[in-house]
Amino acid sequence: MPDQATVPSLVPAVRLADFDYNLPAEAIAQTPLEPRDAARLLIDRGSGSPGHAHVRDLPDLLVPGDLVVVNDSRVVPVRLRLRRATGGSAEVLLVEPLDDRWRTWEALLRPARRLHVGEVLFRPDGAPMLEVGPRRTSGDTFETTLVDEGDPLATLNAHGEMPLPPYLTAPLSDPDRYQTIYASVPGSAAAPTAGLHLTAGVLDGLVARGVEVARVELVVGLDTFRPITEDEPTRHHIHSERYSVAPDVLAACRAARRVVSIGTTTARALESAACGEPAGRTRLYIHRPYQWRVVDLLLTNFHLPRTTLLLMVDAFVGPRWRHLYEVALAEGYRFLSFGDAMLLDRRAR
Repeated sequence: MPDQATVPSLVPAVRLADFDYNLPAEAIAQTPLEPRDAARLLIDRGSGSPGHAHVRDLPDLLVPGDLVVVNDSRVVPVRLRLRRATGGSAEVLLVEPLDDRWRTWEALLRPARRLHVGEVLFRPDGAPMLEVGPRRTSGDTFETTLVDEGDPLATLNAHGEMPLPPYLTAPLSDPDRYQTIYASVPGSAAAPTAGLHLTAGVLDGLVARGVEVARVELVVGLDTFRPITEDEPTRHHIHSERYSVAPDVLAACRAARRVVSIGTTTARALESAACGEPAGRTRLYIHRPYQWRVVDLLLTNFHLPRTTLLLMVDAFVGPRWRHLYEVALAEGYRFLSFGDAMLLDRRAR
């Protein structure tokens, strides 16, 4: 199971305050753009002034021999609004399946302190939906079981909601807008959001340009919802996530001129496979001074302050991420899941 290497003693301590910045509420995109590839793209040029483009321009920004890698994990509508037998409300967020039948799940529950083992929660129409099990060893999640007699995935598709982040307050009219166009393997509790910008036109343009496109899988799970609470963020406990990188994809990465990761989840899958096994579970926590093995360019959205995702960006391009974020805010870029993106180059000087 891949893990971050021990930080050398000569490296300055990483402080959580180093990853804070002022994010105005009006900068948080509440709705996705149409078309998807109309999102703006801030281009990292190292010490030079960043460039401005759009995601639709990505084929023109890459060169023949580059390899673009995407995460094809599919989001399952795992947010459930249920009722207790007493009439009170309960909210369930299914984080990850615990069996191959998709019936037993690790879940976050609310109100967690009032629910008890063996309690059955009901859909608004009165049908039983889920049974509460014991707490998991992590302490903040529970084992739960879907008791509906139908196919579990069909049940969730019929009665679940997309697990949008709490900062998105506008209703989502089209649930597919929280899926990438190439999503195929169900399992994630959140979207690999950088990939939401890609369209068939962009992918076709990459191939026409001589840029190969490959797929990996990383199931986005609990850490999407868990903030860093340690003042020294390297002490933060990162939850393990399931990933799979086919051997031919790793071979293509080794042969590529540059490896372009679409999103942080793709980067984590590739780096986990490079320093461990091609498939399994990873607790790889990427922060400085991580030594990158695979990824050369990273297309990623703008992330919340004080998050593991921002620490990964810092490990990729160093402290200049702060200047890039300042430029993006000054230029009116849209932030977070439905916002714009940036193309980072860790070798830019």
